[in-house]
Amino acid sequence: MRIAVLDDYQDVARSYADWGSLDVEVFTEHIADVDELVARLEPFEVIAAMRERTPFPREVLTRLPNLRLLVTTGMRNASIDLDAAREQGVVVSGTGSGKVWAATAELAWGLIIALLRDIPGQDRQIRTGGWQTGIGVELGGKTLGVLGLGRLGSQVAAVGRAFGMDVIAWSANLTDERAAEVGARLVAQEELFAQSDVVSIHLVLSKRTRGLVGASELALMKPTAYLVNTSRGSIVDEAALRSALHEGRIAGAGIDVYGTEPLPADDPWRTTPRTVLTPHIGYVTDDTYEAFFPEIVENIKTFAEGSPIRVLNAD
Repeated sequence: MRIAVLDDYQDVARSYADWGSLDVEVFTEHIADVDELVARLEPFEVIAAMRERTPFPREVLTRLPNLRLLVTTGMRNASIDLDAAREQGVVVSGTGSGKVWAATAELAWGLIIALLRDIPGQDRQIRTGGWQTGIGVELGGKTLGVLGLGRLGSQVAAVGRAFGMDVIAWSANLTDERAAEVGARLVAQEELFAQSDVVSIHLVLSKRTRGLVGASELALMKPTAYLVNTSRGSIVDEAALRSALHEGRIAGAGIDVYGTEPLPADDPWRTTPRTVLTPHIGYVTDDTYEAFFPEIVENIKTFAEGSPIRVLNAD
């Protein structure tokens, strides 16, 4: 079987697992054009996809007649049409993901602190011969608003409490009891945006959450407040957020996720002020990759033996 490993930006897939005698080709560059993607992948019987970096909708899957197994890292991938894969006779399987929620929570706090203390800006000052500019903001006594209080959001909330912040939270199904379990207080959505000094987003992208943070929500925020998104870019109206940042209507934003990834070279995010930007690295850690790649290999080998495991599109 010929195996394609997609979007291995750091070219590390081979070093995180023992691929043995498997016939593997690693793609380190993202292929955005659908026709080029289909042409490049047509010979492969197995494709290993890294999270949602390359989508596999019906129109792609139906053009890959040799494909028999599609492995995704993690046990959920909204960019794969599971029904279409099943109709094409393609098995879709997933992997464990370690503590990806903890890794992403850590990055969220890295972005928050980088923003409030202007760490990138102060670093540039040192490297260009300068010294102190601006004045930092302390976290203690401030209000942290957490959108989504699952495992990841709960971890972010716990750290906020450790910093001495007042933690408020909202999501569509959140209860007072659940919020209290992690030391947060449930508030209305509008109240969260109006009261928070830092808003951190930890929601799953769905029809209900797409565009949830729009111009009206941003208008509720204090001009001294910050927004951090390590969830999915499309949860936020990106154009509205960039406008708020350019006009100084909020103090800043830390962004790890974008509606289009990788960002095009001329993407407006690259020149948006008051930001700390990272290239979707929330889950890109040793521990996470040590969970992903060995289980990709295991999935391929068990499939080849006729006993596929961790199947996501079984009848």
